[in-house]
Amino acid sequence: MTSENIVEAWRESAQYWARHSNTIRTMFMPLTRALVEHAGIHEGQSVLDVAGGAGEPSLTIADIVESVTCTDAVAEMVETARTEAQRRGITNVQFRQCKADNLPFASNSFDVTVSRLGAMFFPDPVAAVREMLRVTKPGGSLGLAVWAKSEVNPFCYLVTDVIDRHIDAGVVDPDAPNAFRFAEPGKLAGVVTEAGASDVKEHVVKFNIEAPISPTQFWNMRSQTSDTLRDKLAKLSSDEQAQITSEIKQAVKEFFPANQMRFPAQMIVVTGKKPV
Repeated sequence: MTSENIVEAWRESAQYWARHSNTIRTMFMPLTRALVEHAGIHEGQSVLDVAGGAGEPSLTIADIVESVTCTDAVAEMVETARTEAQRRGITNVQFRQCKADNLPFASNSFDVTVSRLGAMFFPDPVAAVREMLRVTKPGGSLGLAVWAKSEVNPFCYLVTDVIDRHIDAGVVDPDAPNAFRFAEPGKLAGVVTEAGASDVKEHVVKFNIEAPISPTQFWNMRSQTSDTLRDKLAKLSSDEQAQITSEIKQAVKEFFPANQMRFPAQMIVVTGKKPV
């Protein structure tokens, strides 16, 4: 998939991420907190968030630091983030549309640079991380959060298992942009090291993906925010789609105690420093 294809897919997804932004923020708040902790984010800093999507973790980090710059390659995502900041009265966040491997900032501009669940989709990860390091101040921190393996994340594999029963998944290139591109331990750390970071560390983060939504709401969110799922479902008849919906609800039932979502999850956070 080319860089243009990736951007186009996310452009079409932006409206759905806006629709479900409050739920998504709640779901991944523990991961945001882990990223803040491991990247050493604290009061008084300037932080760059690369591939910030609909505004997270930028808007949460803004409560901690002096200033945040939220970027994304997709204009619709940037506008969604800007609108949410205005709605919440957050004034210490700036917004820029740009790609991760071509950041429009001077070298040595930020104390910390982060990306939460974005690095998996960078067309050229080494170039992107190298660029992120360029705009980070000497001695400053870099933090990247990605999904760990699918098999330890029922939030993902339960849906995949059902879909694969109905649609041939085909051959997946493990190095192509996809959610689990850096799920293998050490893979993203290797990219960060190759890009020139020092003191590179890998942290496994375990938490629960929780939100006050039902199985029906869960499937609405998953099927709308994923361009891959939207494309696959669009090729099926209404009866087939209804069958998949029924099977999804049954598959995830155990993770909705009291009709509220609670999936165990595992992520990887890789941190590094810009050499002095």
